[in-house]
Amino acid sequence: MNDLSALAEKFGSDKGPGKHRYTELYHMLFAPFRDRDIRFLEMGLQIGGPEHERSVDRQTTDLPSVRMWLEYFRKAHITGLDVSDFSWFSDPRFTFIRCNMDNEVEIAEVAAEQEAFDIIIDDASHASHHQQHAFVHLFPKLKSGGLYIIEDLRWQPPVYETRGYPKTAALFGEYLETNSFTHPVSGLQEAFNEISNTFSGCFLFQAKFLKRRKDQVLVVHKV
Repeated sequence: MNDLSALAEKFGSDKGPGKHRYTELYHMLFAPFRDRDIRFLEMGLQIGGPEHERSVDRQTTDLPSVRMWLEYFRKAHITGLDVSDFSWFSDPRFTFIRCNMDNEVEIAEVAAEQEAFDIIIDDASHASHHQQHAFVHLFPKLKSGGLYIIEDLRWQPPVYETRGYPKTAALFGEYLETNSFTHPVSGLQEAFNEISNTFSGCFLFQAKFLKRRKDQVLVVHKV
């Protein structure tokens, strides 16, 4: 077991071998960043938010992945973004931003205020339009050589899912086949195709490394 997987088990993150096994992939991708002074953003900080029909003002109790990242990345500054309140968590290398992913204007405002990031992970609501709006506003905030990751592509919450938006896995799957984005929502097709000019690599990864399983993780590397 690599040490990132061990940290996931230690802090109870569902990214570890006990559930999704993302840490096996992430250890390979993130090892070159580990001892660098990087900026890291994770959206979605604890399971059980409004995507599971709980109040946005729910009582939050832990940030398992943030704790994992703070220990794994020895010099990184970690920014956490969520619709619920995690401002009670304090660490000199952590900043919390409260943001409603269902409000594209709010996402755009948050993105505009941020310095560039080295790694961005979207583990928020998993709703297709949330993922896609976040991507078009936040991918441009990624540094050259940075990584943008969207998790849990095979589950979208019925309470949030919006007609007219393709599933994010299907959207990027078509791009990988045709080298072009097609999107039915006005403005998003142009935005995705413009951003794609800054991709140096892009792939979809199946759940738990099993080819028979649906795509679960998107990884995009910036030129």
